[in-house]
Amino acid sequence: MGRSQAIPRAGGPGGDPRFGPEADDSGCPILHVDMDAFFAAVEIRRRPELRGRPVVVGGTGNRGVVSSASYEARAYGVRSAMPTARARALCPGAVFLPPDFTQYTAASRAVMEIFRGVTPLVEPLSMDEAFLDVAGARRLLGRPAEIARLIRERVHEQEGLTCSVGVAPTKFVAKLGSTRAKPDGLIVVPEALVLDFLHPLPVAALWGVGERSAQTLHRLGLTTVRDIANVPLATLRGALGEAAAAHLHELSWGRDPRRVTPEHVDKSIGAEVTFDTDVDDPQVIRRAMLALSEKVGVRLRRSGQVGRTVTIKVRLADFRTVNRSRTLPGATDVARDVFDTAWALYESLAPGSSIRLVGVRVEGLAAAGSTPQQLTLGAPERGWREAEAAADAAAARFGRSVVRPASLLGDNDLRRTENPGRRKVVPLSERRTPS
Repeated sequence: MGRSQAIPRAGGPGGDPRFGPEADDSGCPILHVDMDAFFAAVEIRRRPELRGRPVVVGGTGNRGVVSSASYEARAYGVRSAMPTARARALCPGAVFLPPDFTQYTAASRAVMEIFRGVTPLVEPLSMDEAFLDVAGARRLLGRPAEIARLIRERVHEQEGLTCSVGVAPTKFVAKLGSTRAKPDGLIVVPEALVLDFLHPLPVAALWGVGERSAQTLHRLGLTTVRDIANVPLATLRGALGEAAAAHLHELSWGRDPRRVTPEHVDKSIGAEVTFDTDVDDPQVIRRAMLALSEKVGVRLRRSGQVGRTVTIKVRLADFRTVNRSRTLPGATDVARDVFDTAWALYESLAPGSSIRLVGVRVEGLAAAGSTPQQLTLGAPERGWREAEAAADAAAARFGRSVVRPASLLGDNDLRRTENPGRRKVVPLSERRTPS
């Protein structure tokens, strides 16, 4: 991607209304969400007294490099990848902080989970940005611009951070849109106006144009994306080579066939709880397993998958870990089915001592649409599956906390810990419900 500072702002007050949140987004299934000054914003969230001050995160030694700078620091010319010494010279009054990647990783996971609460088609590019394909979420959540607004709202309310979103027909244009929307903005690039949006931009805005190739293009008199689009392809080949010329020519006409590709395909879906203190109360463990089963059910339905094998994981106070599993007669995505099986497994295990951790996992996944549902003679037409689907619809609009099993009311929400490769949650201190 070209240098973002070369891309002028298009939306917000004083911006081009053709690319505002109310623009036609009917052909725009792709979102690019980019957190604003992410590392610096996380540090300011931890230290509210720094709000409004220039903050620079990066190496603080003589050879240090800036990783992130608040917008107050950027007003002085401080930029990412700049030597810290240069940043100090430009903004001597800034607060310089070393990076804390444990905090940034935790914040990144929380933000990505918000994205996945909207669509399973999330392609992270780094800790602080991702592409989303929201075509499948329109029926439930509305048009893409409304989904973008919902994401920004949830990121701010749940994480105390801001992000900028580009809504467009393709990944490349969506990423340009989020850059032009910064900070804390939203831009829609209608399918019919892609070239109006793209062609006035400088050549440095094109993905793959670095400083050297920009100089080469400028020597040819090519300064805007429109120039690249209209120059003979043979001229570009002679200056940049076959591959680069073809690549830039396609981008200059807004053509980008890449699809949003999620990080990986889950072979199983699960969640774990590590208790603050060892637990031997069956009711506390039962509530924890119910909460975990709810999470697993939501993730199954969100990803459009069902599974046949339920597995529990129990870590005892002496750190011994025991696993038990059971294969169901038919595949399911219903949290109640998962919980009933998980709790039966736990009761048959009868650990007989305090436990540190309990986990619930569903394995043997398959696409829900390709898996026939097991019918039971005399079963009601509507049951737990329909109830949980209705809860999903309510949660999608108003947040997961608005609909919970009655036995979980009064419990504190569960929050995630930093545990790469697993979805682990830690309960906050117990809070008793008023009688």
